[in-house]
Amino acid sequence: MSPALDLNVLSLAEKDALILAQAERLSAQAAQITALRAQIAALEAKLGQPPKTPDNSSLPPSKGEKANRAERRAKRRQSHPGVARALTANPDHVVEAYADTCPHCAHTLSQADQPEVLVHDHIELPPIRPVITRIHRHRGLCPTCQGRFCAPAPPGLEAGSPFGPGLCALVVHLHATQAISFERLARLLDEVFGLTISEGALVNILARAKAPLVRAAEPIAAAVRQSAVVGSDETTARVAGKTWWQWVLLCSTAICHVIVPSRAAAVVEDFLDGHRPQIWVADRYAAQIGHGAARQLCLAHLLRDAQYAIDAGDSLFAFGFILLLLRAIAIGRRRPILKDNTLQQYQADLERRLDRLLSGPPPDTPAAGRLFNAMRRDRNDLFRFITRRDVPYTNNACERALRPSVIFRKVTGCFRSQWGAEVYAAAASVIATGRLHGLTALQAMTNALAGKPIMPVAA
Repeated sequence: MSPALDLNVLSLAEKDALILAQAERLSAQAAQITALRAQIAALEAKLGQPPKTPDNSSLPPSKGEKANRAERRAKRRQSHPGVARALTANPDHVVEAYADTCPHCAHTLSQADQPEVLVHDHIELPPIRPVITRIHRHRGLCPTCQGRFCAPAPPGLEAGSPFGPGLCALVVHLHATQAISFERLARLLDEVFGLTISEGALVNILARAKAPLVRAAEPIAAAVRQSAVVGSDETTARVAGKTWWQWVLLCSTAICHVIVPSRAAAVVEDFLDGHRPQIWVADRYAAQIGHGAARQLCLAHLLRDAQYAIDAGDSLFAFGFILLLLRAIAIGRRRPILKDNTLQQYQADLERRLDRLLSGPPPDTPAAGRLFNAMRRDRNDLFRFITRRDVPYTNNACERALRPSVIFRKVTGCFRSQWGAEVYAAAASVIATGRLHGLTALQAMTNALAGKPIMPVAA
């Protein structure tokens, strides 16, 4: 503790300097107190808002807290006929089993005594082992010109990597689709297939697969660009220790993934390369605006926004808006059985209901007020899907397309290099588009590595 200052020994100038320093100190403390009070007020206002949950925001279900289910007494279920596995249409082997003697009296039986047949299948996997082909390329000395020669390798068995296209397709499929890391993948190939491959060799397989996968993804991207209706969404990805973004852009026949270090609208502009679809289906994120001649907002996102407004205290506008959206979704689900003029009448009715909902004053609560003003601005983007049968009323297809990538991100921790992200984006495009056309993930990957088309070739 410093000793008390004796003011009597100070000169007038020293006393004035001391008073000035104390005044500056008090002024700084007052400014700090003002800043802390403002921060406390902001935190108190934030605590007063309802929490973000998967039901009222874009938080994924994994971030929500599920309530414990109440104990309930199990109801007695009515019995129903059992269902057995269907018999295989074309079994590889058929075993005829006959009884030698009667189990009751030991009488010797013949095949004629056993006309009835009880059939069941027995399924087993054969031993799995790699097929290794060794190539002997003979060489020698030409007896005519004395020149040395060497026989060329048969097609498909050229020197270089010892791993064939089928094995490479399986490796990429297991890594990209099943989210198996290189360490676990090397162990799986050894224990299940009896094939020893180092982690470095697996990395080289993926690196060599980049070029054919990128080529296979090019017509997929072109199909999305040329489509009249395009949906889009994005999620985070980690590349080389930095936050990047994985975009998905899709249409009814193709799904294209792009992983880039930006979430800006320029990503979509670069992808479209001057093309402009008729309808753009997306949420209300600013970077998703202005890419199509018209826009269809995702009604699922609007339902969650309206639920958040209700949780924040609004009981009029948000509740009526939810009922209106649910009515529109119900009409959208019935579009296949409704006539065009009926859909036009439904759309006009929805517009009238929306007029009445937006004709009043803005709600008092901030969350509902923001939603109210946004719907006044974007009201023309709500019900385009009613009369356009090819337009979905949500961008759920984009979210489903991104779900495997989110799982991959959580399991593997994402990508250590940019080329790894590019390989995964191309593989995800090939696999998702192949499934749209009835191909399994392994079939789509095999076709891509072999240079075969993933989508039907236009006549």
